[in-house]
Amino acid sequence: MASKDVQSQLPRDRPPILPGASDPDQSSHMSSSHLWNQTGQLGVPLPGSFLPTTSLPPGLENLSQLDLIIIHQQVELLGMILGTETSNKYEIKNSLGQRIYFAVEESICFNRSVCSTLRACTLNITDNSGREVITVHRPLRCNTCWCPCYLQELEIQAPPGTIVGYVAQKWDPFQPKFTIQNANKEDILKIVGPCATCGCFGDVDFEVKTVHEKLTVGKISKYWSGFVNDVFTNANNFGIHVPADLDVTLKAALIGACFLFDFMFFEHSLAGL
Repeated sequence: MASKDVQSQLPRDRPPILPGASDPDQSSHMSSSHLWNQTGQLGVPLPGSFLPTTSLPPGLENLSQLDLIIIHQQVELLGMILGTETSNKYEIKNSLGQRIYFAVEESICFNRSVCSTLRACTLNITDNSGREVITVHRPLRCNTCWCPCYLQELEIQAPPGTIVGYVAQKWDPFQPKFTIQNANKEDILKIVGPCATCGCFGDVDFEVKTVHEKLTVGKISKYWSGFVNDVFTNANNFGIHVPADLDVTLKAALIGACFLFDFMFFEHSLAGL
């Protein structure tokens, strides 16, 4: 089944920085330095490991100055035909649609069949030369608000072997909530999703906010690709909208968060029903 190019789903007049701030003029000038200042004024100093630095982790230079990161999940035709869950594969692109990374899930077939979307797995992200630049580890965790002590968590390594952050689910009875943490598990940013994530006939947006949720600095969007694609395949398209000069390790953590949201909320297909 041919899938619609994700570029056609993006608004033509998209502002360079998206979002969500109450003052449109202010949000159009949002930058990571503005985020640091605003956060400091709110009394939440950012740990130094996530402050902008002149040196970039090897392989993450492709994320520098990007204000839009597109993630396209590839369709697995064999899994659709056989009705089995296959390893996920994703293309990570810039705003021009050029591929900058490729992500492949590494998991056990038994876990994919038995644990389904809750399965433990590792996502290996390589650049166009085949060098692994980011590793995302997902342990087997619970996915219900009735068990708040063992919620979802991801570990982000960039480069592999060096932990730069975590994505941790926070208990909330009404909305999906997550935090982006540094290597010391100190909260840096929060992600707040909508009450309903079904995405019927529209995009689903997860807002990226400061720790006290007083300022929106970006968003992760699951683009609606049409009724046929959404119902009959599990190939999803996402967009990460952030300030262009946001630290690349934070952008890497948001990519990991995007994978987690795909597993938790959108990993469905007719074959898997």
